[in-house]
Amino acid sequence: MEKKKAEKPAKDKVEKTEKTAKKAAKPAAPKKTSKGSHDKKGEKNGAQGILQTAAETRAVQEEGSIAPPSQNLVSAFDLFKKKKLLHSTGPTVTRLAAGASLPKPPKPEPPAADVVKPAPSPLPAPQAAAPAPAPVAKPSSAPAAKPAAAAPTVLPAAPSVAKPAVQSPTPPAAKPAVPPAPPRPVPPSVRTGPPAPRPPAGARFPAPGARPGVHRPAGPGRPAPKHAAAPQPVPAKPVEPRSSAPSAAKPALKKLQVSTLMTVRDLSEKMEVRSPDVIKKLMNLGIFATINQRLEPESASIVAQDFGYELDFQPLYKESEITAHVEEEKPESLKPRAPVVTVMGHVDHGKTTLLDAIRSTRVAEGESGGITQHIGAYRVRTSKGDIVFLDTPGHEAFTAMRARGAKVTDIVVVVVSATDGVMPQTVEALDHAKAADVPIVVAVNKVDLPGANPQKIRQELANRGIQPEEWGGKNIFVDVSAKKRLHIDTLLEMLALQAEMLDLKANPDRPAYGVVLEASLDPKKGVVANVLIQAGTIKPGDAFVAGLAFGKVKALHDDTGKRIIAAGPATPVEILGVINTPQAGDTFNVVKDERQAREIAERRALIHREQSLAHQKHMTLVGLKSQLSAGNVAAAKELKIVLKADVQGSLQALKDSLEGLSTSECRVRIIHGEVGNANESDVLLASASDAVTMLFHAAIDPRAEEVAAREGVEVRKYEIIYDLIADVKAALEGLLEPEIVEVIVGKGEIREIFSVKSGKVAGCMIRDGKAVRGSLVRIKRGEGVAYEGRVSTLKRFKDDVKEVEKGLECGMDFENFKDFQKGDQLEFYAKETRTRRLSSSR
Repeated sequence: MEKKKAEKPAKDKVEKTEKTAKKAAKPAAPKKTSKGSHDKKGEKNGAQGILQTAAETRAVQEEGSIAPPSQNLVSAFDLFKKKKLLHSTGPTVTRLAAGASLPKPPKPEPPAADVVKPAPSPLPAPQAAAPAPAPVAKPSSAPAAKPAAAAPTVLPAAPSVAKPAVQSPTPPAAKPAVPPAPPRPVPPSVRTGPPAPRPPAGARFPAPGARPGVHRPAGPGRPAPKHAAAPQPVPAKPVEPRSSAPSAAKPALKKLQVSTLMTVRDLSEKMEVRSPDVIKKLMNLGIFATINQRLEPESASIVAQDFGYELDFQPLYKESEITAHVEEEKPESLKPRAPVVTVMGHVDHGKTTLLDAIRSTRVAEGESGGITQHIGAYRVRTSKGDIVFLDTPGHEAFTAMRARGAKVTDIVVVVVSATDGVMPQTVEALDHAKAADVPIVVAVNKVDLPGANPQKIRQELANRGIQPEEWGGKNIFVDVSAKKRLHIDTLLEMLALQAEMLDLKANPDRPAYGVVLEASLDPKKGVVANVLIQAGTIKPGDAFVAGLAFGKVKALHDDTGKRIIAAGPATPVEILGVINTPQAGDTFNVVKDERQAREIAERRALIHREQSLAHQKHMTLVGLKSQLSAGNVAAAKELKIVLKADVQGSLQALKDSLEGLSTSECRVRIIHGEVGNANESDVLLASASDAVTMLFHAAIDPRAEEVAAREGVEVRKYEIIYDLIADVKAALEGLLEPEIVEVIVGKGEIREIFSVKSGKVAGCMIRDGKAVRGSLVRIKRGEGVAYEGRVSTLKRFKDDVKEVEKGLECGMDFENFKDFQKGDQLEFYAKETRTRRLSSSR
């Protein structure tokens, strides 16, 4: 029984081997595809001279196409596909290497036939027990029409070679889900037989994305594509050439001149692009701007570069466009002009009186308190020729006005009183004259008074660098008396001599330009500007611009109030027809027409507004935190003032003086300053701001006065500047916190220490002042302070006393302190509250 069971498996094995041999001997029948069409792969392979077995057909179905598209693709799929070991049960045909071809046929294939099949060959005898049969040619059922073309060379492979041929994986078709790996070199195939023949000229490999097992031959009617012979993967474009190529071809940026105060509309019009495009660029930068919003230069530059422009920022308005005096004048067009002399000096040293003596008029009596309140310009006819005098105020409040006067002058006359000597404003006047680099003539006034010492004046000025001519210096000194008209002619001769040495000339045939000396608001004439013409000639009807003001000349008046038809160089004139009030010291220029003057003034006003907004300080969280950290919970106290004055120069000088009184604890804030009378709007502003209204040489309208009385607004009128500044100073001192001052009451020394029931008592000697019970005491020990507190007990022998005088002994105890020692020094003091003065608070 056991023997039968052992023979049965052997018998089954023999039958299985015979079936396998018969199956391998049969030709491979064409296999239907899913669409019902026959697979023509065998026909195509026969046309190309390649025979395929059934085992290889199964390998193709499992692995993909037998003809790889390229070596690179084969290598790529080798990385992702696991190699499978396939056992062949039939004949094996040696494969072609990637890129190899078969020999060219002697004749081209006819166009009518798609595939020419080779002639059949005899089948080999089956070998049942052959483990690795020798490869034979695959039979074909087609007739042998062309033996020459259908007789491919079949290479018999040894068993050791056939097995690796089957084991080498055939790469499948390209799949979109698997990305190709970077190209890698493919090792050369090792073959034991001769190299494979080249395929026919019309043969081609399938595309990487073609369906496996289906190949269409290339005939005369369907030429093979050029890339089919040697397909290669398309390399990726390098990144650097793509990014650097446009920059190399980018044109240079175009220069574009723009103003610093430029809106989105202005920039788009300059670049000739649409405003929305500019706004989009700004939004990409995180800037949300409207079409009329002003752009910062940095943002505008970035946007302009995106449109191919490079911005060249220019000031909104160039003064050189209208100030033609910047151009060099031709020597033949210059003519002699009168010198401009500025009179400077200390208060009440006699400047206006001296000018009055020169003019032979009574000017000083018309001034408030005999003090010049604003600049006066006079043209004086003398025997030595015409001289233009500028009378500047001597008070320190008008420092800025005097500085402007020094800039337009040719000669400076410094008036010094022979009785008072050199004063602070005298030194200031000399500094202004030195800064202007103009000649200085010293007029020593009041030499007729008792106690006059002209030599002392010369010595004091010599110590300050002003050397008299008689002492070998360069400065002219003249002793005069303005009240008694002494040596006035000598002074005029010296001025004429100095002007002759300067050789002053100007061109009268050009558009006029000059400087604004003063501007005021006249109830009948409107805004009136006092201008010193420095060059050119001005006539009625000329358009002009002066600072933020502009207008057209309606009338001209000289320094005496007489109407004139023209004014040449070095002539002070009063001009009517001014729109807005110019500032004292503004440049005056005649322009082409009123339209240009208006445009220039408006642009200047825009600049002024932008600059004032840029410098305006607002409270921020950072500022609030810094104040709280500094302990300044309540902000610095301030005195708010609504200031009105008669002329612009006085208004500006008052602003400078009052704001100069500000300290770190309290300050003056001019919330509104204007030329003219106080009106209802000014009073309402003061009421809303809790301010004081101060009028200097100005009045208040009746309606405004009623509103002030109803609202409780304080209105103060002043004719002398001293009074105004003194009142403001006193008000600021009231805002200051009182000063705490320590006053030493007495001094003593601990000489003995006594023990009593309550503890210890210090036996002291009062060496200076007195000791008071309950007073503050400071105990000094060596270089330091051992105790600061109060005297709790004071006794004289056994009696309690209120105080102990100098030279007496006493016993005392201190609050919460028992660690006193023999030899400690005692200092008794008291704290007093004193009103602080403004000078000490700075």
